[in-house]
Amino acid sequence: MTCNADNTNWKNATGIRLWIALAMGFGLSFISCDETVPGVFVDVTQEAGIGFNYNFGDYTYGNILESSGSGVTVFDYDGDGDQDLYLLNGTYLEGISDAQGKVFENTPNELYRNNGDGTFTEVGQQAGIDDRHWSMAAGAVDFDADGDLDLYLLNYGPNVFYQNNGDGTFRDATAETGLQGPETLNGFTKWSVGAAFWDYDRNGTLDLMVGNFLAFDPAYKTPGHPDMMPHPSEYRGQPSFFYRQTLGGRFKEATAQIGLYHPDSKCMGLTVFDGDGDGGMDILQVNDHQANFLFRTNGAGGFLETGIASGIAVNDAGAPTGSMHPSIGDMDGDGLIDVLVTDLEHGALYHNLGNGLFEDITARSGLANVFTGKGGWAATLFDYDNDGDLDIFSANGTAEVLAEQYPLLLKNNGKGQFKDAGVEGGVYFQQKRSGRGAACWDYDNDGDLDLVVSHVDLKATAVLLRNESRIDNHWLGLTLLARNGSTAWPGAKITVTAGKKTQVLVNQPGNSYLSHSDLRMHVGLGSHAQVDRMEVEWPDGNKEVFENIGADQYLEIRQGSGKK
Repeated sequence: MTCNADNTNWKNATGIRLWIALAMGFGLSFISCDETVPGVFVDVTQEAGIGFNYNFGDYTYGNILESSGSGVTVFDYDGDGDQDLYLLNGTYLEGISDAQGKVFENTPNELYRNNGDGTFTEVGQQAGIDDRHWSMAAGAVDFDADGDLDLYLLNYGPNVFYQNNGDGTFRDATAETGLQGPETLNGFTKWSVGAAFWDYDRNGTLDLMVGNFLAFDPAYKTPGHPDMMPHPSEYRGQPSFFYRQTLGGRFKEATAQIGLYHPDSKCMGLTVFDGDGDGGMDILQVNDHQANFLFRTNGAGGFLETGIASGIAVNDAGAPTGSMHPSIGDMDGDGLIDVLVTDLEHGALYHNLGNGLFEDITARSGLANVFTGKGGWAATLFDYDNDGDLDIFSANGTAEVLAEQYPLLLKNNGKGQFKDAGVEGGVYFQQKRSGRGAACWDYDNDGDLDLVVSHVDLKATAVLLRNESRIDNHWLGLTLLARNGSTAWPGAKITVTAGKKTQVLVNQPGNSYLSHSDLRMHVGLGSHAQVDRMEVEWPDGNKEVFENIGADQYLEIRQGSGKK
């Protein structure tokens, strides 16, 4: 924006208001501005060629399936170095959708290929992943270590595993991998909402946990209130499943054998990380109006559920809420991985105390005030200004009725205290929407993180927000590779030191409700033009050190290439 008073380019609305106030206070003449302030994030959806419209099977918003929305997955499906975008869709379902929704029958998911010039081309059918199920989430992972990313699609109904052919197309490999899942659970259609990958047994192949939600009975009406959407507590749950990869790339379900079977749980999000610092990967499953689960490794190949004992089962009011997804990151710079769980109340920020315990500091962090009444769904932890601490984006909207809410951009002061930065965020943050899935990514490879959001409101458009903060902070992007060359190796922890500042990050792209962000790890470096020291702690327990890494570039780091 150019302001005629002195031809200065002003970067945000806050600065302009301050300048005007000072000018008026000193009796200076007013300034005239010839265009709207863009803010930090600018909506470039239309010019980028993204024409996705979400549908939930009909024109009315009347059940829990329709209210849950679908996710967003970012991955470089064709290996050209540019991040592509997979947007998941609902569809008309007989016996669930209204009859008028027949026009939405067989609506596909859409894959947008990044053209490398700021625009995208929709190629879902050409690539073979224009799936027509009611899709919830999709995880991108190189399960066969051939150097390209495969796609596991989690659905209301049968799940689908798409194997990447390496030529820009995929084939359905569900039958040979064994990952379709059961047809029904607890008497109703299986409803999967996400998956977390990691090498459970440290044998060099990826295993996974599939999160399943609840036993949705479309015919059920709440007694006394048949016109209202039934509450999640009125349905039975469905168990999540653990799958271990065996020879030949086939997966075998082994949930009960390792202590993970809970037949009536209502999972809405999963993540895997070492929560207690013992070197083993723990599983955090957040549940809808049930206590959350934290499954800790027991040292004998199994898990113990410790949610209540760890302090992460309920919120600061002692209540289980409509939890959405656990987003993990070091929020206060103390080197320990904290957890943000969005929900329909005021969210929960669990501070890692370093001894296997977590403390809910939602109110103390400033988050309770801004989250209350918003109905938080996808929350993305990302350093949007590259200053070296994690900020928050939250897509919001109420559940039982289609009431829109303002999205949130929350800036971290570096100590885990947050303030609402929506004013300088841009026009998108001044408009109410009903958001669900969201992911952060650097789609234009310029070193700052952009956003993409899916919505269930009747406008239903996805939104691409380009980061135009133009702050001269440095950054580093990392792709971690296992010894066998497998990309997107989840669970690895990196410790980055630049100058006097040290950051700890975990490689976990599935860090938002129903959504997977850029698989490349992103580190904001502030004014530092190099990383002095970086330690990578791989999921198998081995550690390596890399030194004197130049900033402002994307790098691949392969296990075994550093110093022990």
